[in-house]
Amino acid sequence: MPKTAATAPPRPLDRALVWLRRDLRTDDHAALHHALRSARQVWCAFVFDRDILDPLPGQQGGPAGAATRQDRRVEFIRDSLVGVDAELRALAASHGVAGAGLIVRHGWPAEEIPALAAALDVQAVYANHDDDPAALARDAKLRGLLAERGVALHTSKDHVVFERGEVMTQGGGPFSVFTPYKNAWLKKCNAFFLSAWPVARHASSLAPLPLDPGLATGVPALQALGFQPTNLHQLRLPSGPAGAQELLDDFVERMDGYHQTRDYPAVKGPSYLSTHLRFGTVSVRKLAREAMHRREGGSRGAEVWLSELIWRDFYHQVLHHHPHVVHSAFKPAYDRIRWDHGKHADALFAAWCEGRTGYPLVDAAMRQLAQTGYMHNRLRMVVASFLTKDLGLDWRRGEAWFALHLNDFDLAANNGGWQWAASSGCDAQPWFRIFNPVSQSERFDPEGRFIRRYLPELATMPDKLIHAPWLARPVDLLAAGVTLGQTYPLPVVDHAVAREKTLARYAVVKGQA
Repeated sequence: MPKTAATAPPRPLDRALVWLRRDLRTDDHAALHHALRSARQVWCAFVFDRDILDPLPGQQGGPAGAATRQDRRVEFIRDSLVGVDAELRALAASHGVAGAGLIVRHGWPAEEIPALAAALDVQAVYANHDDDPAALARDAKLRGLLAERGVALHTSKDHVVFERGEVMTQGGGPFSVFTPYKNAWLKKCNAFFLSAWPVARHASSLAPLPLDPGLATGVPALQALGFQPTNLHQLRLPSGPAGAQELLDDFVERMDGYHQTRDYPAVKGPSYLSTHLRFGTVSVRKLAREAMHRREGGSRGAEVWLSELIWRDFYHQVLHHHPHVVHSAFKPAYDRIRWDHGKHADALFAAWCEGRTGYPLVDAAMRQLAQTGYMHNRLRMVVASFLTKDLGLDWRRGEAWFALHLNDFDLAANNGGWQWAASSGCDAQPWFRIFNPVSQSERFDPEGRFIRRYLPELATMPDKLIHAPWLARPVDLLAAGVTLGQTYPLPVVDHAVAREKTLARYAVVKGQA
């Protein structure tokens, strides 16, 4: 079921600019589709936003001002833009347009986009929605700056299947519980909402890059942005639209068993597409179509994976309707909880960040994050519960750490996940539910395969003892070459004692929804 008629109407605009943000592809791209249908000449641009890049940790200095900063996400974006540029060139060439490609800038969007719009003499800028509060403020500012120049800013839904107020309760309000939202989502979803925006048929409007070399800047080297290469390529996380397709092709073969494998971090169960979804190198509609098709064929794995995509939409609509969650609890009563602070709390937080808590599954998960920028979804829940309900630390500290290190960091999902673990969020786990890190380890990594991968110091521990080394006999520790407190830390807290403290800490919210 196509989203547009087969015959396009006459194009009312002469020139338009498509501003890519979290949608790094050309296929099934709403803003690009609308621009190509509306203008005779269309350029595409991406801005490495200094408001985002400049605060990233690292140092500028050394020989000749060499950059020492590293960030896998910046490298992923940069590599993905190379793929987008190639797609644009091929797409234009297939319609007889030579010399097209991607314009890439490094600066502040409030300066770069109006300047590009003026230099290219466009009448409109097209972009896809970004509902992060900072992005909304940025777009509002840009809309005014462009309007002063007589240029319109048009934005479209693209990053989710349903956004903002599209799925509401019968009373017209936003959902605060996932299952009713999911049921309404499924009831509303049909072929129209999952169909692709047809870009290729209108690609004859792609324009050659401008002759001015100052405007036609291509994809810069990573070092030109002030960053050094990371271990991204060694991690085998393919970038760009081609990388997303490679991962999807692999996952399709495993999707039917997703419900059985997704909780085991040592097993190849997930799709590993989360970073691609975050930066839009793959269309969420494409993924949902695949999941829906297999679900209708009776695939339990596809049904569960589709639920994960719906959770993603759910958290985005929570952020839209309740922007206070960025800084506060979704449930205001939970802001009364008194989290531990001070030097001891800081030391516990450092142990958590560095994988030195003495709880092997927690430590292995945190080291996976540090080494790869990725963490298995089950482990995200385990370490978040441990930070808040074993260590008694504010969920916002963990949320900020994840935001700094996750390749797939997405404000809505990250905030939603942390508030779920802390029980302060929308449809969160009950406050009195406290994950036992040992039983979680025994259940989801029974042979210790994941633990051994990231904690080589415990590699020779027997399967039954690796989950709680402090309970092992001295003779077993000696045989494994483990000295608690030296080669591997003793637990920083006693889970049973911490559990009682947490129940007391959360008593302030008893009886609160």
